[in-house]
Amino acid sequence: MRYQRSSALFQEANQVLPGGVNSPVRAFKAVGGTPVFVKEAKGAYFWDEDGNRYVDYIASWGPLLFGHAHEAVLEAVVVRARKGTSFGIPTALETELAQLAVSMVPNIDKIRFVNSGTEACMSAIRLARGYTGRDKIIKFAGCYHGHADAFLIQAGSGAVTFGSPNSPGVTAGTAKDTLLARYNDLESVDALLDANKGTIAAIILEPVAGNMGCIPPEAGFLEGLRERCSDQGILLIFDEVMTGFRLGRGGAQEVTGVRADLVTFGKVIGGGLPVGAFAASAEIMSCLAPEGPVYQAGTLSGNPLAMSAGLAMLRSIEADPEVFTRLGEKTAYLHQGLDQVLSATGRPYQINRFGSMISVHFTEVPVTDFETAASGNNPSFKAYFHGLLDRGVYLPPSAFESYFLNDALSYEDLDFTIAAAAEVLAV
Repeated sequence: MRYQRSSALFQEANQVLPGGVNSPVRAFKAVGGTPVFVKEAKGAYFWDEDGNRYVDYIASWGPLLFGHAHEAVLEAVVVRARKGTSFGIPTALETELAQLAVSMVPNIDKIRFVNSGTEACMSAIRLARGYTGRDKIIKFAGCYHGHADAFLIQAGSGAVTFGSPNSPGVTAGTAKDTLLARYNDLESVDALLDANKGTIAAIILEPVAGNMGCIPPEAGFLEGLRERCSDQGILLIFDEVMTGFRLGRGGAQEVTGVRADLVTFGKVIGGGLPVGAFAASAEIMSCLAPEGPVYQAGTLSGNPLAMSAGLAMLRSIEADPEVFTRLGEKTAYLHQGLDQVLSATGRPYQINRFGSMISVHFTEVPVTDFETAASGNNPSFKAYFHGLLDRGVYLPPSAFESYFLNDALSYEDLDFTIAAAAEVLAV
Protein backbone atom coordinates (compact mmCIF):
# COMPACT_ATOMS: atom_id res chain seq x y z
CA MET A 1 0.00 0.00 0.00
CA ARG A 2 1.53 3.31 -1.16
CA TYR A 3 0.47 5.29 1.92
CA GLN A 4 0.35 2.55 4.57
CA ARG A 5 2.71 4.20 7.07
CA SER A 6 1.19 7.66 6.57
CA SER A 7 -2.29 6.22 7.08
CA ALA A 8 -1.24 4.58 10.35
CA LEU A 9 0.43 7.79 11.54
CA PHE A 10 -2.69 9.80 10.75
CA GLN A 11 -4.86 7.42 12.77
CA GLU A 12 -2.41 7.73 15.66
CA ALA A 13 -2.32 11.53 15.37
CA ASN A 14 -6.12 11.69 15.54
CA GLN A 15 -5.96 10.31 19.06
CA VAL A 16 -4.03 13.30 20.41
CA LEU A 17 -4.37 16.14 17.84
CA PRO A 18 -7.72 17.70 16.80
CA GLY A 19 -8.36 16.30 13.33
CA GLY A 20 -4.92 14.70 13.44
CA VAL A 21 -3.17 17.92 12.45
CA ASN A 22 -1.91 21.26 13.76
CA SER A 23 -3.27 23.28 10.82
CA PRO A 24 -6.55 22.39 9.09
CA VAL A 25 -5.51 22.29 5.41
CA ARG A 26 -3.05 19.48 6.19
CA ALA A 27 -5.93 17.11 6.99
CA PHE A 28 -6.97 16.77 3.29
CA LYS A 29 -10.58 17.60 4.20
CA ALA A 30 -10.91 19.64 1.00
CA VAL A 31 -9.69 16.83 -1.27
CA GLY A 32 -10.48 13.68 0.69
CA GLY A 33 -8.14 10.85 1.51
CA THR A 34 -5.34 10.54 4.01
CA PRO A 35 -2.53 13.12 4.28
CA VAL A 36 1.03 12.03 3.68
CA PHE A 37 3.52 12.41 6.52
CA VAL A 38 6.89 13.88 5.58
CA LYS A 39 10.05 12.12 6.74
CA GLU A 40 12.75 14.27 5.14
CA ALA A 41 13.35 16.74 2.33
CA LYS A 42 16.13 18.14 0.18
CA GLY A 43 16.08 20.59 -2.70
CA ALA A 44 12.92 20.25 -4.77
CA TYR A 45 11.78 16.99 -3.16
CA PHE A 46 10.45 15.46 0.01
CA TRP A 47 10.03 11.82 0.99
CA ASP A 48 7.11 10.53 3.03
CA GLU A 49 7.20 7.92 5.79
CA ASP A 50 6.44 5.22 3.20
CA GLY A 51 9.52 6.15 1.18
CA ASN A 52 7.62 7.82 -1.69
CA ARG A 53 9.34 10.82 -3.29
CA TYR A 54 7.43 13.93 -4.32
CA VAL A 55 8.23 16.97 -6.42
CA ASP A 56 7.14 19.70 -4.01
CA TYR A 57 5.07 22.67 -5.17
CA ILE A 58 4.28 24.24 -1.79
CA ALA A 59 7.82 24.82 -0.45
CA SER A 60 6.48 24.93 3.13
CA TRP A 61 3.81 27.34 1.82
CA GLY A 62 6.29 29.76 0.36
CA PRO A 63 9.38 30.38 2.49
CA LEU A 64 11.76 27.88 0.89
CA LEU A 65 12.80 30.06 -2.02
CA PHE A 66 15.93 28.00 -2.74
CA GLY A 67 14.39 24.63 -1.89
CA HIS A 68 14.44 22.38 1.17
CA ALA A 69 17.48 22.26 3.44
CA HIS A 70 19.22 25.24 1.81
CA GLU A 71 22.84 24.99 2.97
CA ALA A 72 23.26 28.63 4.01
CA VAL A 73 20.18 28.47 6.23
CA LEU A 74 21.11 25.08 7.69
CA GLU A 75 24.60 26.21 8.59
CA ALA A 76 23.36 29.43 10.18
CA VAL A 77 20.83 27.60 12.36
CA VAL A 78 23.28 24.89 13.46
CA VAL A 79 25.97 27.42 14.38
CA ARG A 80 23.47 29.55 16.29
CA ALA A 81 21.88 26.58 18.10
CA ARG A 82 25.23 25.65 19.64
CA LYS A 83 25.30 29.09 21.30
CA GLY A 84 21.80 28.83 22.78
CA THR A 85 18.35 28.56 21.29
CA SER A 86 16.29 31.16 23.16
CA PHE A 87 16.93 34.00 25.58
CA GLY A 88 14.02 36.44 25.77
CA ILE A 89 16.75 39.08 25.81
CA PRO A 90 17.92 41.25 22.86
CA THR A 91 20.51 39.90 20.43
CA ALA A 92 22.48 41.64 17.69
CA LEU A 93 20.87 39.26 15.19
CA GLU A 94 17.53 41.04 15.52
CA THR A 95 19.09 44.35 14.53
CA GLU A 96 21.07 42.78 11.67
CA LEU A 97 17.98 41.20 10.15
CA ALA A 98 15.95 44.37 10.68
CA GLN A 99 18.60 46.52 8.97
CA LEU A 100 18.76 44.18 6.00
CA ALA A 101 14.97 43.91 5.64
CA VAL A 102 14.50 47.68 5.86
CA SER A 103 17.20 48.19 3.21
CA MET A 104 15.44 45.79 0.83
CA VAL A 105 11.80 46.85 1.16
CA PRO A 106 10.47 50.22 -0.06
CA ASN A 107 8.70 52.64 2.25
CA ILE A 108 9.58 51.17 5.64
CA ASP A 109 11.86 52.57 8.34
CA LYS A 110 11.32 50.23 11.28
CA ILE A 111 10.19 46.64 11.76
CA ARG A 112 8.90 44.57 14.70
CA PHE A 113 9.45 40.79 14.72
CA VAL A 114 6.78 38.43 16.01
CA ASN A 115 6.22 34.68 15.80
CA SER A 116 3.66 34.14 13.02
CA GLY A 117 1.86 35.78 10.15
CA THR A 118 -1.35 35.79 12.20
CA GLU A 119 0.39 37.72 14.96
CA ALA A 120 1.87 40.16 12.46
CA CYS A 121 -1.48 40.96 10.83
CA MET A 122 -3.30 41.16 14.16
CA SER A 123 -0.67 43.59 15.47
CA ALA A 124 -0.71 45.67 12.28
CA ILE A 125 -4.47 46.17 12.63
CA ARG A 126 -4.10 47.22 16.27
CA LEU A 127 -1.35 49.66 15.32
CA ALA A 128 -3.45 51.11 12.49
CA ARG A 129 -6.37 51.64 14.86
CA GLY A 130 -4.13 53.22 17.47
CA TYR A 131 -2.47 55.51 14.93
CA THR A 132 -5.69 56.69 13.26
CA GLY A 133 -8.00 56.66 16.28
CA ARG A 134 -10.57 54.76 14.21
CA ASP A 135 -12.10 51.32 14.77
CA LYS A 136 -13.20 49.74 11.50
CA ILE A 137 -11.20 47.89 8.88
CA ILE A 138 -11.93 46.70 5.36
CA LYS A 139 -10.73 43.28 4.26
CA PHE A 140 -11.46 41.28 1.13
CA ALA A 141 -13.35 38.01 0.82
CA GLY A 142 -10.84 35.23 0.17
CA CYS A 143 -7.80 37.10 1.49
CA TYR A 144 -6.47 35.24 4.53
CA HIS A 145 -4.64 37.18 7.22
CA GLY A 146 -4.43 34.52 9.88
CA HIS A 147 -6.93 33.32 12.44
CA ALA A 148 -7.25 36.40 14.65
CA ASP A 149 -10.89 37.20 15.47
CA ALA A 150 -11.02 40.36 13.34
CA PHE A 151 -10.24 38.36 10.19
CA LEU A 152 -12.65 35.43 10.58
CA ILE A 153 -15.56 37.36 9.13
CA GLN A 154 -18.09 36.65 6.39
CA ALA A 155 -20.30 39.07 4.48
CA GLY A 156 -23.30 40.68 6.13
CA SER A 157 -26.75 41.01 4.61
CA GLY A 158 -25.79 43.73 2.15
CA ALA A 159 -22.87 45.44 0.49
CA VAL A 160 -22.64 48.20 3.09
CA THR A 161 -23.42 46.24 6.25
CA PHE A 162 -20.88 45.04 8.75
CA GLY A 163 -19.86 41.41 8.66
CA SER A 164 -20.76 38.48 10.86
CA PRO A 165 -18.53 35.81 12.43
CA ASN A 166 -17.77 32.76 10.31
CA SER A 167 -16.24 30.82 13.21
CA PRO A 168 -17.73 29.99 16.61
CA GLY A 169 -15.81 31.87 19.27
CA VAL A 170 -15.72 35.13 17.30
CA THR A 171 -18.09 37.65 18.87
CA ALA A 172 -20.58 39.79 17.00
CA GLY A 173 -18.97 42.78 18.70
CA THR A 174 -15.67 41.99 17.04
CA ALA A 175 -17.29 41.30 13.69
CA LYS A 176 -19.08 44.66 13.55
CA ASP A 177 -15.77 46.46 13.00
CA THR A 178 -14.72 44.34 10.01
CA LEU A 179 -16.20 45.25 6.61
CA LEU A 180 -15.92 42.85 3.69
CA ALA A 181 -15.24 43.91 0.10
CA ARG A 182 -14.67 41.95 -3.11
CA TYR A 183 -11.12 41.55 -4.35
CA ASN A 184 -10.43 43.39 -7.62
CA ASP A 185 -13.67 45.37 -7.16
CA LEU A 186 -13.19 49.04 -6.30
CA GLU A 187 -16.94 49.68 -6.44
CA SER A 188 -17.46 47.37 -3.47
CA VAL A 189 -14.81 49.33 -1.59
CA ASP A 190 -16.43 52.65 -2.47
CA ALA A 191 -19.78 51.45 -1.15
CA LEU A 192 -18.20 50.63 2.21
CA LEU A 193 -16.26 53.88 2.36
CA ASP A 194 -19.38 55.93 1.59
CA ALA A 195 -21.41 54.14 4.28
CA ASN A 196 -18.68 54.40 6.93
CA LYS A 197 -17.12 57.83 6.44
CA GLY A 198 -14.45 58.78 8.92
CA THR A 199 -14.50 55.43 10.73
CA ILE A 200 -12.15 53.27 8.63
CA ALA A 201 -8.67 52.80 10.13
CA ALA A 202 -7.20 50.50 7.49
CA ILE A 203 -7.73 48.51 4.34
CA ILE A 204 -5.83 45.21 4.48
CA LEU A 205 -5.28 42.80 1.60
CA GLU A 206 -2.90 40.38 -0.01
CA PRO A 207 -1.51 42.50 -2.89
CA VAL A 208 -1.29 39.27 -4.88
CA ALA A 209 -3.82 36.87 -3.42
CA GLY A 210 -2.62 33.37 -2.59
CA ASN A 211 -5.41 32.01 -0.41
CA MET A 212 -8.06 31.61 -3.10
CA GLY A 213 -5.52 30.21 -5.47
CA CYS A 214 -3.19 32.72 -7.05
CA ILE A 215 -5.18 35.80 -8.07
CA PRO A 216 -3.21 38.80 -9.35
CA PRO A 217 -4.53 42.32 -8.85
CA GLU A 218 -6.22 43.70 -11.93
CA ALA A 219 -4.84 46.85 -13.54
CA GLY A 220 -5.65 49.88 -11.42
CA PHE A 221 -6.95 47.95 -8.39
CA LEU A 222 -4.01 48.51 -6.04
CA GLU A 223 -3.51 52.03 -7.37
CA GLY A 224 -7.18 52.77 -6.70
CA LEU A 225 -6.89 51.56 -3.13
CA ARG A 226 -3.79 53.67 -2.60
CA GLU A 227 -5.57 56.78 -3.89
CA ARG A 228 -8.63 56.24 -1.71
CA CYS A 229 -6.56 55.60 1.41
CA SER A 230 -4.46 58.70 0.85
CA ASP A 231 -7.55 60.84 0.28
CA GLN A 232 -9.38 59.65 3.40
CA GLY A 233 -6.58 59.22 5.95
CA ILE A 234 -6.83 55.43 5.89
CA LEU A 235 -3.77 53.20 6.25
CA LEU A 236 -3.20 50.74 3.41
CA ILE A 237 -1.86 47.44 4.74
CA PHE A 238 -0.20 44.94 2.42
CA ASP A 239 -0.19 41.45 3.88
CA GLU A 240 3.07 40.22 2.37
CA VAL A 241 3.39 37.12 4.52
CA MET A 242 3.41 35.16 1.25
CA THR A 243 4.70 37.70 -1.27
CA GLY A 244 7.37 39.44 0.80
CA PHE A 245 10.86 38.62 -0.51
CA ARG A 246 9.27 36.05 -2.87
CA LEU A 247 7.96 38.16 -5.74
CA GLY A 248 11.08 40.30 -5.68
CA ARG A 249 13.74 41.74 -3.42
CA GLY A 250 11.28 44.33 -2.12
CA GLY A 251 8.17 42.18 -2.43
CA ALA A 252 4.90 43.26 -3.99
CA GLN A 253 5.52 46.95 -3.28
CA GLU A 254 8.57 46.82 -5.51
CA VAL A 255 6.98 44.70 -8.24
CA THR A 256 3.68 46.61 -8.46
CA GLY A 257 5.05 50.07 -7.75
CA VAL A 258 2.31 50.70 -5.17
CA ARG A 259 3.38 51.78 -1.69
CA ALA A 260 1.63 50.55 1.43
CA ASP A 261 1.58 52.30 4.81
CA LEU A 262 2.00 49.10 6.80
CA VAL A 263 3.43 45.77 5.60
CA THR A 264 3.32 42.37 7.25
CA PHE A 265 5.83 39.60 6.63
CA GLY A 266 6.39 35.94 7.42
CA LYS A 267 7.67 32.80 5.70
CA VAL A 268 10.73 33.96 3.66
CA ILE A 269 11.83 36.49 6.29
CA GLY A 270 12.32 33.58 8.70
CA GLY A 271 13.97 31.22 6.24
CA GLY A 272 11.28 28.61 6.94
CA LEU A 273 11.29 28.87 10.74
CA PRO A 274 8.22 30.21 12.58
CA VAL A 275 8.36 33.99 12.33
CA GLY A 276 6.36 37.07 11.41
CA ALA A 277 6.98 40.80 11.24
CA PHE A 278 5.24 44.09 10.57
CA ALA A 279 6.85 47.30 9.38
CA ALA A 280 6.04 50.91 8.52
CA SER A 281 7.42 54.43 8.60
CA ALA A 282 9.15 55.67 11.74
CA GLU A 283 6.14 57.91 12.41
CA ILE A 284 3.66 55.03 12.46
CA MET A 285 5.96 52.63 14.31
CA SER A 286 6.63 55.26 17.00
CA CYS A 287 3.10 54.56 18.27
CA LEU A 288 4.19 51.03 19.25
CA ALA A 289 5.22 50.13 22.81
CA PRO A 290 7.58 50.77 24.47
CA GLU A 291 7.98 53.97 22.46
CA GLY A 292 4.25 54.66 22.16
CA PRO A 293 0.89 53.66 23.65
CA VAL A 294 -0.09 50.78 21.32
CA TYR A 295 0.82 47.62 23.20
CA GLN A 296 2.33 44.52 21.59
CA ALA A 297 4.71 42.00 23.10
CA GLY A 298 6.07 38.50 22.56
CA THR A 299 8.22 36.43 24.91
CA LEU A 300 9.97 34.57 22.10
CA SER A 301 9.80 37.28 19.41
CA GLY A 302 13.14 37.69 17.65
CA ASN A 303 14.11 34.11 18.50
CA PRO A 304 17.81 33.71 17.61
CA LEU A 305 17.28 30.56 15.51
CA ALA A 306 14.58 32.25 13.43
CA MET A 307 16.66 35.43 13.11
CA SER A 308 19.68 33.40 11.98
CA ALA A 309 17.63 31.54 9.39
CA GLY A 310 16.02 34.72 8.12
CA LEU A 311 19.33 36.55 7.92
CA ALA A 312 20.87 33.69 5.93
CA MET A 313 17.88 33.63 3.58
CA LEU A 314 17.87 37.37 2.89
CA ARG A 315 21.64 37.36 2.44
CA SER A 316 21.24 34.52 -0.07
CA ILE A 317 18.75 36.66 -1.98
CA GLU A 318 21.10 39.64 -1.91
CA ALA A 319 23.94 37.46 -3.21
CA ASP A 320 21.77 35.99 -5.98
CA PRO A 321 19.13 38.53 -7.09
CA GLU A 322 18.64 36.60 -10.35
CA VAL A 323 16.77 33.98 -8.34
CA PHE A 324 13.54 35.89 -9.02
CA THR A 325 14.17 35.83 -12.78
CA ARG A 326 14.84 32.10 -12.71
CA LEU A 327 11.76 31.42 -10.62
CA GLY A 328 9.61 33.51 -12.92
CA GLU A 329 10.92 31.68 -15.99
CA LYS A 330 10.31 28.26 -14.42
CA THR A 331 6.80 29.23 -13.41
CA ALA A 332 6.07 30.50 -16.93
CA TYR A 333 7.41 27.22 -18.34
CA LEU A 334 5.11 25.21 -16.07
CA HIS A 335 2.21 27.48 -17.03
CA GLN A 336 2.84 26.93 -20.73
CA GLY A 337 3.13 23.17 -20.35
CA LEU A 338 -0.01 22.81 -18.25
CA ASP A 339 -1.87 25.12 -20.64
CA GLN A 340 -1.01 22.87 -23.58
CA VAL A 341 -2.07 19.75 -21.69
CA LEU A 342 -5.34 21.21 -20.42
CA SER A 343 -6.33 22.84 -23.70
CA ALA A 344 -6.02 19.47 -25.44
CA THR A 345 -8.57 17.90 -23.09
CA GLY A 346 -11.44 20.28 -23.81
CA ARG A 347 -12.06 20.68 -20.07
CA PRO A 348 -12.88 24.14 -18.70
CA TYR A 349 -9.93 25.61 -16.83
CA GLN A 350 -8.13 28.79 -15.84
CA ILE A 351 -4.45 29.20 -14.95
CA ASN A 352 -3.45 32.21 -12.88
CA ARG A 353 0.19 33.19 -12.43
CA PHE A 354 2.21 35.99 -10.85
CA GLY A 355 5.97 35.63 -10.40
CA SER A 356 6.63 32.26 -8.77
CA MET A 357 2.99 31.79 -7.71
CA ILE A 358 0.57 29.82 -9.91
CA SER A 359 -2.70 27.90 -9.61
CA VAL A 360 -5.04 25.84 -11.79
CA HIS A 361 -8.82 26.30 -11.53
CA PHE A 362 -11.28 23.95 -13.20
CA THR A 363 -13.88 26.53 -14.19
CA GLU A 364 -15.07 28.34 -17.31
CA VAL A 365 -15.01 31.82 -15.78
CA PRO A 366 -11.90 33.96 -15.22
CA VAL A 367 -10.83 33.71 -11.58
CA THR A 368 -10.56 37.23 -10.18
CA ASP A 369 -12.05 36.97 -6.69
CA PHE A 370 -13.28 34.52 -4.07
CA GLU A 371 -16.64 33.89 -5.74
CA THR A 372 -15.10 32.93 -9.07
CA ALA A 373 -12.37 30.92 -7.33
CA ALA A 374 -15.06 28.91 -5.55
CA SER A 375 -16.46 27.77 -8.90
CA GLY A 376 -13.26 25.76 -9.41
CA ASN A 377 -13.52 23.93 -6.10
CA ASN A 378 -15.05 20.82 -7.62
CA PRO A 379 -14.53 17.08 -8.23
CA SER A 380 -12.22 17.83 -11.15
CA PHE A 381 -9.76 19.54 -8.83
CA LYS A 382 -9.88 16.72 -6.30
CA ALA A 383 -9.24 14.08 -8.99
CA TYR A 384 -6.40 16.19 -10.41
CA PHE A 385 -4.79 16.57 -6.98
CA HIS A 386 -4.91 12.87 -6.13
CA GLY A 387 -3.82 11.79 -9.60
CA LEU A 388 -0.68 13.92 -9.33
CA LEU A 389 -0.09 12.86 -5.73
CA ASP A 390 -0.12 9.20 -6.79
CA ARG A 391 2.45 10.03 -9.47
CA GLY A 392 4.81 11.79 -7.07
CA VAL A 393 3.80 15.44 -7.46
CA TYR A 394 2.64 17.31 -4.34
CA LEU A 395 0.28 20.22 -4.95
CA PRO A 396 -1.56 22.29 -2.34
CA PRO A 397 -4.40 20.06 -1.06
CA SER A 398 -7.02 22.77 -1.64
CA ALA A 399 -8.39 24.62 -4.66
CA PHE A 400 -7.97 27.82 -2.63
CA GLU A 401 -4.18 27.72 -2.30
CA SER A 402 -1.42 28.92 -4.61
CA TYR A 403 1.51 26.77 -5.67
CA PHE A 404 4.91 28.16 -4.66
CA LEU A 405 7.85 27.19 -6.85
CA ASN A 406 11.37 26.90 -5.48
CA ASP A 407 14.64 27.41 -7.32
CA ALA A 408 15.80 23.83 -6.74
CA LEU A 409 13.16 22.67 -9.23
CA SER A 410 14.82 21.63 -12.49
CA TYR A 411 13.27 21.76 -15.93
CA GLU A 412 13.27 17.96 -15.79
CA ASP A 413 11.08 18.23 -12.68
CA LEU A 414 8.75 20.60 -14.52
CA ASP A 415 8.56 18.25 -17.51
CA PHE A 416 7.86 15.34 -15.15
CA THR A 417 5.01 17.34 -13.62
CA ILE A 418 3.55 18.29 -17.00
CA ALA A 419 3.72 14.67 -18.17
CA ALA A 420 2.06 13.50 -14.96
CA ALA A 421 -0.73 16.04 -15.46
CA ALA A 422 -1.22 14.75 -19.03
CA GLU A 423 -1.62 11.20 -17.68
CA VAL A 424 -4.12 12.26 -15.05
CA LEU A 425 -6.21 14.34 -17.43
CA ALA A 426 -6.25 11.62 -20.07
CA VAL A 427 -8.24 9.36 -17.76
